[in-house]
Amino acid sequence: MNQNTKNNNIYYNILSSIKNNEKLFAVLIDPDKIAIKSLSNFVKKINSSIATHIFVGGSTVEENVVDKVVFEIKKWTPLPVVLFPGDVTQITDKADAILFLSLISGRNPDYLIGKHVASVSKLKNTHIEVIPTGYILIQNGKQTSVEKVSETKPLSRENVQQIADTAKAGELLGMKLIYLEAGSGASEPVTNEIINFVKNELQIPLIVGGGIKSKLQLENAYKSGADLVVIGTAFEENELFFEQLKSPLFFGHFPKREK
Repeated sequence: MNQNTKNNNIYYNILSSIKNNEKLFAVLIDPDKIAIKSLSNFVKKINSSIATHIFVGGSTVEENVVDKVVFEIKKWTPLPVVLFPGDVTQITDKADAILFLSLISGRNPDYLIGKHVASVSKLKNTHIEVIPTGYILIQNGKQTSVEKVSETKPLSRENVQQIADTAKAGELLGMKLIYLEAGSGASEPVTNEIINFVKNELQIPLIVGGGIKSKLQLENAYKSGADLVVIGTAFEENELFFEQLKSPLFFGHFPKREK
């Protein structure tokens, strides 16, 4: 299967990787936090790492910025670019796929279904792959931008059963992915106990992100059951961490890159 075919079926390839016991790794680029002129060097850095995907999005991004950022990213990488949108304004047909996020940890109807309805007119005019994703915000010790923008509260990290039940409800509603999120710049990542408990309840892939800042934390997330781990700020700011991610020297193995 060539790279172009892969990019046209992101979800299928996630499932295939899990079946082959391959771990997936995404770098999240927040258009609010990086200049267009810096993207070429940053993406080349991503290319030299174990990254299998690039996610693009943020809680608050001005209209048309994501379109420009994705266009620039695609110049420099063969990796699939997946939208991780905070709002309808972040949809662009230049991406390969979109995580169609429903914030199932909260009860704000806008982020459960309202934003999705508003996005349909944009999505039906694109060819990007739409992947329904149950998004669960978990308490990490400080207020996150997602919490502020969505006007919802995260689930308590102490109530593991509630988190697992929420994830399972998302699966039963038809979500294709579950995303456990501690939040950008989180004080603490999602705990190994939570990841393991949730994974044991699910039949669909599990994504984990937020607060992972070390090789050990990344390794533990995979060992606990994460199928795909997302890192944003730490990748950009911690050069030592980046060096550790240049080759899969820790737990698990990663899909081979096709030239």
